[in-house]
Amino acid sequence: MSNDHFLNEYVYHENTWDEMYDSKNIRHQYSHVFSMLKNLDVDSMSNRHRLAGELFLNQGITFTVYNNNEGIERIFPFDIIPRIITGAEWEEIEKGIIQRLKVLNLFLKDIYHEQQILRDGIVPAELIASCPHYTREAYGIRVPYDIYVHISGIDLIRGSDGKFYVLEDNLRTPSGVSYMLENREVTKRIFPDILSSSNVRSVTHYPTLLHEVLLNLISSQVSDPYIVILTPGIFNSAYYEHTFLAKQMGVDLVEGRDLVVDNHKVYTKTTKGLKQVNVIYRRVDDEFLDPLVFKQDSLLGVPGLLSTYRKGNVAIVNAVGNGVADDKAVYAYVPEMIKYYLNEEPILNNIPTYQLSDPEVLKYAISNIDNLVIKNTNQSGGYGMIMGNAISELEWLKAKSEIEKNPRNYVAQPIIQLSTVPCFINGKIQPRHVDLRPYALYGPQGIKLVPGGLTRVALTEGSLVVNSSQGGGSKDTWIID
Repeated sequence: MSNDHFLNEYVYHENTWDEMYDSKNIRHQYSHVFSMLKNLDVDSMSNRHRLAGELFLNQGITFTVYNNNEGIERIFPFDIIPRIITGAEWEEIEKGIIQRLKVLNLFLKDIYHEQQILRDGIVPAELIASCPHYTREAYGIRVPYDIYVHISGIDLIRGSDGKFYVLEDNLRTPSGVSYMLENREVTKRIFPDILSSSNVRSVTHYPTLLHEVLLNLISSQVSDPYIVILTPGIFNSAYYEHTFLAKQMGVDLVEGRDLVVDNHKVYTKTTKGLKQVNVIYRRVDDEFLDPLVFKQDSLLGVPGLLSTYRKGNVAIVNAVGNGVADDKAVYAYVPEMIKYYLNEEPILNNIPTYQLSDPEVLKYAISNIDNLVIKNTNQSGGYGMIMGNAISELEWLKAKSEIEKNPRNYVAQPIIQLSTVPCFINGKIQPRHVDLRPYALYGPQGIKLVPGGLTRVALTEGSLVVNSSQGGGSKDTWIID
């Protein structure tokens, strides 16, 4: 390895794919960046790290942790060294995500109409019937252009073989895209020369693409199309992102109390009277959308909204009921869905997933917990996850009791050593585990991805948990040609 002052103490972990170092040399995609970084000393790097933190602070780029004793709002941790992926690798990722989204969209259309995939026994009917996010109230609703998943964030990891695998599908209200965009802006400030000379593909057009997708859902007969973003309000963990996207697209940010349904149409209240809404990009979960149909005590939604949606007088993005397709138990059947709907082999593979509702599988999981991670099928953000090689005996006894009460709510997967990337931590460059959340937009013109995504990084040494709510941070993600 080079005697470069930053890399002298870089620790290469056996049986882990390091994206910067191949056990003998720096990989070619990182060589240009590190040839420029070695001209900087530790103080210069530390100053850039400090500047990045100040930029995030001044921009108010935050997220919320509801169970933290120090306070609910935090500045999003950012590592200044970019994560670099080659154009050829990205091409494979892009093809795989497009294939997967086509199939998940077909599945959602099927499951809320003919349900042929259940009749043919590809997906067990009891799995769908027991899914808390299968929204029976959405059955039979026709959505514009038969598109259910307009905005998605498909989480990927890279295994020890260097291949990318799908970790989970986020098809309801995926978050984090504002951090992807802000990460790039901060990188422009702290490493302008390196970025401009590295042939990095741009991500800044995401808000424009999103606005086009939303506009294209509106009938051409509407002369003055009106789009709003529906937010739960300032106490939501992603409120910064809601305000960011509204500003970037030039659309109004509204709360449920700002909207009203009249004669099966949705209006927003303005100083000039009511204005009809054509598209709602909602960041409110299904169960809070309409108190006449779902949670009766919800103050976040709009009474009568679902009736308006059913009549086709407003488009809701993403569609109501998408949660059935990103249930972690349903995730296990996506490869079969790809073969069923498209007659193709998956381009991006799943991680092997074991359904604990099967008594034999449950018995196996309990006996081999040291090698498994157990996940709650309907939780996100790293909550409800049990790392079998890290849990204490007392914690495991308690968790096992909960799992045995309702095994349908849990799946098990082998513990995968996520790939590592270089991070600047405590004045040194050290490897840390990462995942990747690319963002895809699905409109009448097809599926488009911005080249990159949100790289989430486990800042704690040895940790495999990258979620910001669990102490993770993020990196700028470069796709280079």
